[in-house]
Amino acid sequence: MIIKTVVLTIYFSILLGIGFFASRRIKNISDYYVGGKKLNYWIAALSARSTGESGWLLIGVTGMGALMGVSAMWIVVGEVMGVFFSWQYMAKKFKRLTNEYNSITIPDFLVSHFRPSTNLIRILAATALSLFVVIYVSAQIDITGKTFESFLGFNYYSGIAIGFGIVVLYIFSGGFLAVAWSDFFQGSLMFVALLFLPIVAFFGLSSDTSIINGLNAIDPALLNIWGPGGFNWINFATVAGLVSIGVGFLGSPQVYVRFIAIESEDEVEKGKWVAIIYTLLTDTAAVMIGILGRYILTKSGQDPEAVLGTAGENVLVMLLNQVMPTVIIGVYIAAVLSAVMSTVDSLLVVASSAVTRDFYQQIMHPDADEKRLIGLSRKVTLSLALLALGVALAVSVLSPNRTVFWFVIFGWSGIAATFCPVIILSLFWEGYTEKGAIVSMVTGFISVPIFKFLVPEIEGIGIYFDKLDVMLPSVVLAMISGFVVSINNE
Repeated sequence: MIIKTVVLTIYFSILLGIGFFASRRIKNISDYYVGGKKLNYWIAALSARSTGESGWLLIGVTGMGALMGVSAMWIVVGEVMGVFFSWQYMAKKFKRLTNEYNSITIPDFLVSHFRPSTNLIRILAATALSLFVVIYVSAQIDITGKTFESFLGFNYYSGIAIGFGIVVLYIFSGGFLAVAWSDFFQGSLMFVALLFLPIVAFFGLSSDTSIINGLNAIDPALLNIWGPGGFNWINFATVAGLVSIGVGFLGSPQVYVRFIAIESEDEVEKGKWVAIIYTLLTDTAAVMIGILGRYILTKSGQDPEAVLGTAGENVLVMLLNQVMPTVIIGVYIAAVLSAVMSTVDSLLVVASSAVTRDFYQQIMHPDADEKRLIGLSRKVTLSLALLALGVALAVSVLSPNRTVFWFVIFGWSGIAATFCPVIILSLFWEGYTEKGAIVSMVTGFISVPIFKFLVPEIEGIGIYFDKLDVMLPSVVLAMISGFVVSINNE
């Protein structure tokens, strides 16, 4: 316990130090929100990936690997495809346009691109961003509490208070620059931790039986790429839902703000390979941790959730306790918190920029000075963080059996369905209009709760949409609606 606490103290001290040094570089609002657009490719790529992955990679994806076996690899396929398409075909064009428009937020880009006669598109974008960011951040805060509870035996609410306080402190001081630098550090820590554990676990296995034979004895479905029962339409819908997680990388603001902040298009080209390789290795490692944990920690006939917790989310901590010494476990606690905090910090800065830049400055007070805006940004960041904390606490009371994986995916899907269709069509179709963009955003925004709560209840087809989940149908519907309105509006 003491060793783990010392490791965490060192980790938190590094984060606070990053925030302090970043604060000395903040001269204007561009520095606070996009680091002065001077990020190199290593920092941009690693911070984008650690932000995009969040705590769901170490807690959620490892749990999915434990429950689903090799079929959880479809998550890897989806994420690698999403990251590749985003960096290969969208990032350079987006960077070029945001430089041309002098944009520092996603709503800035949309307003400059469509040149609307009203502030409606800016208001919609800022409102949607603020709402879904609060949901997504609340999910990450929930993971923080579970991490302290599972690894250190802390009270769940005490864990939330510690993690929440640290992340707010360094964002409050250093803004986006602190976020980018800390995400680089945290992303590197996640990378090493994820790759190291399955290697150690594998070489620590008994040679009496093969992993394949052992998994087959536990449950043959663990070795079927389509899941239990092999290929059928239900499993196909499940696979499509897992692969479509990668769609969220095609325009989500917390990721695309890195493309605004990166120094040049040449840096984008270099960062592409860092992002792709990072995603492939870390996601594969997370699934393998789950599979190895299932093999080592459960036996044939056992209910995996009874052993590994809800949705298998305790597999990481149980496997660590099985194969790692205490001091190394402390590093892994820091890695889990890295995954969480790298997402929380980015989302809070993006949402704060939406409120301060897009509501306060661009709509209400165009002549506000830089110093006032930076001060207001810090207050807004704190307010949004407290709101997300309130949501997390409420959900912990009202839904004690929630799972990290799907809780996070709901917030992730809401952000993606609102913004990805608009960013994709803006970059690839000159006929896309302001009205089409507004309809796309509204459709994506409202489709997420519809496909989450209403459509799955429809007899006959509901089960397929339940397995498919909300990302893919919401994004497709938003793109179709934007296309139809734009065509009719020409």
